[in-house]
Amino acid sequence: MNILFIHQNFPGQFKNLAPALAARGDRCVALTLRVKEPTNWKGVRVLPYRVQRKQGTGTHPWLKDFDTKVLRGEACMRAARALKERGFEPDVIIAHPGWGESLFLRDVWPKARIGLYYELFYQEHAADAGFDPEFPRSDDADDAMRLRLKNLNNMMHFPLGDMGLSPTKYQAATFPEPYQERISVIHDGIDTARAVPDENVRFALPDGQQLTRKDEVITFVNRNLEPYRGYHIFMRALPQLLRDRPHARILIVGGEGQSYGAAPTDGISWKQRFIDEVRGEISDADWARVHFLGKIPYEHFLKLLQLARVHVYLTYPFVLSWSLLEAMSCGAAIVASNTPPVREVIKDGVTGRLVDFFDSAALAGRISDLLNDPDARATLGTQARALIKTRYDLTSVCLPEQLTWVDRLARTKPGGTGS
Repeated sequence: MNILFIHQNFPGQFKNLAPALAARGDRCVALTLRVKEPTNWKGVRVLPYRVQRKQGTGTHPWLKDFDTKVLRGEACMRAARALKERGFEPDVIIAHPGWGESLFLRDVWPKARIGLYYELFYQEHAADAGFDPEFPRSDDADDAMRLRLKNLNNMMHFPLGDMGLSPTKYQAATFPEPYQERISVIHDGIDTARAVPDENVRFALPDGQQLTRKDEVITFVNRNLEPYRGYHIFMRALPQLLRDRPHARILIVGGEGQSYGAAPTDGISWKQRFIDEVRGEISDADWARVHFLGKIPYEHFLKLLQLARVHVYLTYPFVLSWSLLEAMSCGAAIVASNTPPVREVIKDGVTGRLVDFFDSAALAGRISDLLNDPDARATLGTQARALIKTRYDLTSVCLPEQLTWVDRLARTKPGGTGS
């Protein structure tokens, strides 16, 4: 079977599925912005495409998002045409539509079956929009229009996709009901054979200090440190937490860029803004126990999770981070925000402990209470790992379900009319 993957940062969410399909004998090709020259990756032929035109300066502000997606869709379409001219005819196209790349692929290959990775449908008056009153919309009416038009890309893709894939029930449920029926909820999968507990783990700090499981370590992870993932709430918990836990080490992972939501308007990074807010409440001696690690290699990241006595995960109602499930797979005791889709995996008192997203004092208290209770930490960590192995294991659960989904997609008549 010929399979074409579309993802601006390939492999992205297809990092396990694509090589598995190639390994079983399918001919797999990917179009992406990530590479500059054709290359091979785990049996997949990876080809670049380039956006040639710049966004128009007269574009209406509400349409700028869709304009960028049309530009990418056009560029990807031209690369697809070139691929077709070289004789490649995909039986199946698997695409992440979030950046618009797959908008025009049905025009290139009308008979191909198209499977779409449905990550999130933007909500005008629910979910992440308006969730945090600290960062209100500048103009509710205008922002509602902007969000509605931001879904143009999603709406344009609905008639193109024959089947859909979404990693959590919450994310699938954000899409309009008529389209939920074609979405299968299958997580990307967690390698539970790699993300494992390790009582003998050692983690080196940038200054050379070695931490072990004997140290009281609290971990917090964002791709980029920002409000969407509760960085501001965690930082506000630090003064109390450091006073209550005089021997604790706080290890914070994340960059200073922007992943979700708006960037700061004053040019100061979210990281620095909330350091500046709390620093005056923390002594120099206590601040020396707070370690900002930036972005770290994956093998070091796993060691960090294995090291944690308590791992903290906070998020707006939004896409669920792989890092939470990886921490659970490592047997970490979790304190997490009581928000969807966190509640799909964290049941309070069973696989972790939940706390109100906005209550930094309660967060500090929850962490401290759990640090005082080694039996509870052990039980929560064991049950968290058991849940991940049962429902999210890559090899035994998620990847087989994804492969079955691809095979069903291949039998579907183009246009989603069924087999």
